[in-house]
Amino acid sequence: MGGRKNLFAHLQENINPKDQIIWMHAASLGEYEQGLPVLELLKKEYPSYKFLISFFSPSGYEVKKTSHEADYISYLPLDTHKNVNEYLAIVNPVLAIFIKYEIWPNMLKGLSERNIPSLLISSIFNEKQSYFKWYGAFMRKALFSFEHIFVQDIKSQSLLNSIGYHKVDIGGDTRLDRVFKILSQNNHLEFIENFKKASFCFVMGSTWAEDEEILTPYINATEGNMKYIIAPHKINASHLVSLQKTITKKSMLLSEYIDHGTSDIEVLIIDNIGLLTKIYSYADMAYVGGGFATGLHNTLEPAAYGIPVIIGPKYHGFKEAEELVELNGLLPITTLQEFTEKADILYHNDSYRKKVGAINKAYVTNNKGASIQIVEHIRRLL
Repeated sequence: MGGRKNLFAHLQENINPKDQIIWMHAASLGEYEQGLPVLELLKKEYPSYKFLISFFSPSGYEVKKTSHEADYISYLPLDTHKNVNEYLAIVNPVLAIFIKYEIWPNMLKGLSERNIPSLLISSIFNEKQSYFKWYGAFMRKALFSFEHIFVQDIKSQSLLNSIGYHKVDIGGDTRLDRVFKILSQNNHLEFIENFKKASFCFVMGSTWAEDEEILTPYINATEGNMKYIIAPHKINASHLVSLQKTITKKSMLLSEYIDHGTSDIEVLIIDNIGLLTKIYSYADMAYVGGGFATGLHNTLEPAAYGIPVIIGPKYHGFKEAEELVELNGLLPITTLQEFTEKADILYHNDSYRKKVGAINKAYVTNNKGASIQIVEHIRRLL
């Protein structure tokens, strides 16, 4: 936590007091990805402003601390009055944007006292949260510090209305803008193209051990002109060795394949990070991991490419997953038998596979635009 320890000295050294700063705060990488479409639009709209991104989690800060997507990147200090006063004295933003669940009472109070408008975007609320309980007065007060809140669904809007907060709009999920944009980026990966060639390609992304217990038996048993790409969530050497031992078909780590791959490889195991979004563009169907124990990973990225997506059984609480399961674009499974049945029909039935994929692509296309709505509101504030 050295970054947080030296936070104020780092900010004091780098920030020019004359800068007009728009500040965006994300808990970690997931929330950062939600905020990025808004940040990109604001950078085009306000080229003379400086942009600060803060993280609470080291997993977000450490990955993005050298990013050029913002002028300044920092930790968020612990939410004490002293820290808030020192942070705001240095940063002095003209606007603060918090993403999804990031509600820090003392920081919001400090912003309000300085007449600095703050927004909460892409947020989701449920009746179990303290804001809607008899004992939640302190956190409710923090909510009322926001100049405006953009929620993802009507239920969240209704809950806020029920406690007397009405400065709220249904803006949707800004991640849909993010994933829609990936369709227009350069997704070419020559080594994936060489691996896939004309074969059917099944990409299994962000997998955990619980997912792989189902995936690897299927890979070993399935016949046909299919190639498999596995991108495990954990890429430490011991896990990769263990995973590779469970696969009876000829497999290779990506790092080895790039150096001396051969055409008879059937299973490619991705042993680095940052490529999965582009790899999904080569998939004919996908499996997204985390739906058995750890928490479902990003299903919108493969969905944006118009391919069917299989997931584990624990998808409740993920709004987009719940909606896509209802639409039959995401296909949940609980057992190897269920997985085999659904994967086989997608493999053998072209028209069904395309129909399911089209549902996913239409969902992303039809629900984009949240970032534009938020930026239109910001125009009225700056």
